[in-house]
Amino acid sequence: MNSFRLTTSFFGFGRGLFGSTDSDSDSGFGLFPKNIQHLLLIVFLTNFVYYVKDAVWKPKGPTSYDIIRELKKVLPKGVKIGHAGTLDPLASGVLVIGVGREATKDLSEAVGAEKEYIAKIRFGESSTTDDEEGEKKIFKLEIFPRIKQIEEILLQFTGKIIQMPPAFSALKVNGKTAYSLARKGRKVNLKPREVWIKKIEILSYGWPYLILRVTTGPGVYIRALARDLGELLAGGGYLADLERTQVGSFDKKTTLTVEGAAEKLKKFY
Repeated sequence: MNSFRLTTSFFGFGRGLFGSTDSDSDSGFGLFPKNIQHLLLIVFLTNFVYYVKDAVWKPKGPTSYDIIRELKKVLPKGVKIGHAGTLDPLASGVLVIGVGREATKDLSEAVGAEKEYIAKIRFGESSTTDDEEGEKKIFKLEIFPRIKQIEEILLQFTGKIIQMPPAFSALKVNGKTAYSLARKGRKVNLKPREVWIKKIEILSYGWPYLILRVTTGPGVYIRALARDLGELLAGGGYLADLERTQVGSFDKKTTLTVEGAAEKLKKFY
């Protein structure tokens, strides 16, 4: 899949209309000063020409919006950019982005797309954040769950299920993000919601770690899945590592690095 493909034929028209911005030749609106031509071209591009949604590979550490903030540095003022499907700072993987007014409007399609994750779950401990970041509580077990038991429990989490989102999430509570309230020690009242998990496949298991490939619909929290599995099988559990390998038609092989995406944008604008 080509990165940052144009979805309309306006680009060639726009270049002829406003004149080339990288040469001294005048065409179209060549009577306008060069700086005005450039501004007109940007207005034209951001209103009528947009990139197809594409994807970058988010590394561990930065937030999803940190990636957008970095890419925004190379864009002219007024060009919109957004992402679909937030990844936690400790997660890596496919992050779908849209550049331009129409592309950012269409990001809801990616939000609702089928997603695939590789999840590493740590059994025998719980975490206040349901991932590696939080405070841990250790559970002492005399008998560890066997693979057959895990397979049977996983059936309960396939199809339409009711899931309680993590308190440390980007969901809004009275206009504020749940995680901002939770970090201040405030009680977060979230409601369980129905989500859909298409498939869960065990990739490997060796106590205390279970590695799964999970294919989901929108709105599924893999941290919540790890927490709930841990509670049923081992007293507690949390998400030790997460990689999102696919969002709709975008997969790991077709993503750009953040640096690569920035270079593409620089060349265009």
